[in-house]
Amino acid sequence: MQVTETLNEGLKRGYTVTVTAAELDQKVQSKLGEIQPQVAMKGFRQGKVPMALLRKQHGPRLMGEAMQEAIDGAVTSHLESTGDRPAMQPAVKMTNENWKEGDDVVVEVSYEKLPEVPTVDLASLSLTRLNVKADDSAVDEALSNLSDTAKSFEDKEGASENGDQVVIDFLGKVDGEAFEGGSAEDYPLVLGSGSFIPGFEEQLVGVSAGDVKDVSVTFPENYGAQHLAGKEAVFACTVKAVKAPKAAAIDDELAKRFGADDLDALKTQVRERLEQEYQGAARAVAKRALLDELDRLVDFDLPEGLVQAEAGQIAHQLWHEENPQVHGHNHDHIEPTEDHLRLARRRVKLGLLLAELGQKAEVKVTDAELTQAVLQQARQYRGQERQFFEYIQNNAAARQQIQAPIFEDKVIDHIFGQAKVEEKDVSKDELQTAVEALDQE
Repeated sequence: MQVTETLNEGLKRGYTVTVTAAELDQKVQSKLGEIQPQVAMKGFRQGKVPMALLRKQHGPRLMGEAMQEAIDGAVTSHLESTGDRPAMQPAVKMTNENWKEGDDVVVEVSYEKLPEVPTVDLASLSLTRLNVKADDSAVDEALSNLSDTAKSFEDKEGASENGDQVVIDFLGKVDGEAFEGGSAEDYPLVLGSGSFIPGFEEQLVGVSAGDVKDVSVTFPENYGAQHLAGKEAVFACTVKAVKAPKAAAIDDELAKRFGADDLDALKTQVRERLEQEYQGAARAVAKRALLDELDRLVDFDLPEGLVQAEAGQIAHQLWHEENPQVHGHNHDHIEPTEDHLRLARRRVKLGLLLAELGQKAEVKVTDAELTQAVLQQARQYRGQERQFFEYIQNNAAARQQIQAPIFEDKVIDHIFGQAKVEEKDVSKDELQTAVEALDQE
């Protein structure tokens, strides 16, 4: 077997691998010898079939196996001897397409290797972590929001306003014909909730109990039911009641509705939840600052294949966010922009850097941590939790997708533990401003 280097440029590597006909024949003979004791053929006892007959019957299949094993072995041996770690699966192409038995096999192997990642002195990093305490006003605001979610509606006199609930019977028609799902009786609709087609609720502001009103709307172009998308519809509405909202009292009864023993216990729970939310937001801000600093400090060559693949995923994801009506992938190719490529380069660079830092620090994701994450995601699939869990168990790529963010968070925690971190007390509004700035970058 011969391996000849054909490309050595930056991270790109190319080789020609030649497997001689004699080597292949030797492998085939060895495989025939392995199966001979188990083969029986008419006119011969098991294990006594002549090698020539075995070769005629099983030779083509075994030759294919021998070729694949020889090529895979050559690539593996080469990577072990050079220490190269391919960024993606090496591309292997057979050059002599008109190959016939007795010819050498010649293949071209190409890949980009992972770069050498520079060492970072983590102790030299200086970071600031924001710290927010949940004060009484924040707790009171949260309690007010809870009471609003537990509000009731009571009949009122006069015209409806935004925030009121109207109880209606309605029948919708398109081109004069009623359509499935376009009617209901005694439907409680909160005006301003945005739960109906745009323009519907606004036309019911100012109605009173007993009113009959036609509401004309146009279904959005991206409406889920394709036969209604973009169509004009008229809904005949009969207003049976108008009700005003009444917030629930903030007292022990409200606390019990939310699983607490009394109001003081609910306040404690709310304060703890708020501070957990603040800590999560503060961590996100600190993490972005850390990644920005690492991006600024470290620079190295990146595998272009990884960058292009990441840019393609970014472009594809953003396109679907902008076109939510398209659920499948039967659409034209989406060409990444320079902004997509810039973001991809940052992600690839930081991903490789964090992976290297995690490996050096011997950061591991435990089985318990992975199982807990899988169980959390399984809850999103009510009634199918077992199937989801089995799918993850049998799919290495899916497990990696769940494991990757856990590993990254553990590496981030490791870096925080090594860096100089200053705690800075700020207000809730200052933290909110910092969080909003994350989306603007």
